[in-house]
Amino acid sequence: MFAAFNEKALGDCLVVAFAGTTKSELEVDRSGNVAQVKDGDIVLGYNFFNVKKVLPSVKDREGQVFLTDEEIDYLNAQLFDAGFNEKLNVQDFQPQIVVGYVKECVDHPDSDHLHITQTEVDNGQVLQIVCGAPNIAAGQKVVVAKPSTMMPDGSMIWPGELRGVPSDGMICSARELHLKDAPQERGILVLDDSFVTGSVFQPAIEAIENHQ
Repeated sequence: MFAAFNEKALGDCLVVAFAGTTKSELEVDRSGNVAQVKDGDIVLGYNFFNVKKVLPSVKDREGQVFLTDEEIDYLNAQLFDAGFNEKLNVQDFQPQIVVGYVKECVDHPDSDHLHITQTEVDNGQVLQIVCGAPNIAAGQKVVVAKPSTMMPDGSMIWPGELRGVPSDGMICSARELHLKDAPQERGILVLDDSFVTGSVFQPAIEAIENHQ
């Protein structure tokens, strides 16, 4: 589960997602300032509109929002008042932009520039991520935007396929993370070995929070 706020891209709306989907047509049930988003019987998440009236603190945050217990209580009150049954729990919110370790990198069988990686993220989870960067290689520490991540430009990262191969997440460049003085040429951001696999990539969080 994650929460994200990007007023420039989405307006005064806090997005709380439980799961992602590649479907373009979803069921939306709106009650007041809360909209429930579903794929059939599966609740994918909620959009909280005019959220700055309830949580004024979000106006200074962009990208992934790490909610406090008090903020969760306010949102749960909004869900209850809107007639929805789910309750949010602060322990369920996980970091979305983390340090990854590329355990394996092989050529895509149907592309001359794509590579298929097996990349470890937090809690020992390994994601298969298809990457087109020319400098990707096994053994690297990298920055991974996991599925359901909201990027600084407001775009969302969902599971998908590239040339028929499933891909769960994105290995990021400095430019995609809106880092200061990011190079403009193609290529992922490669970290030194001092970064801990699975940890939150704090420079990205700070860059997203400062991006207007």
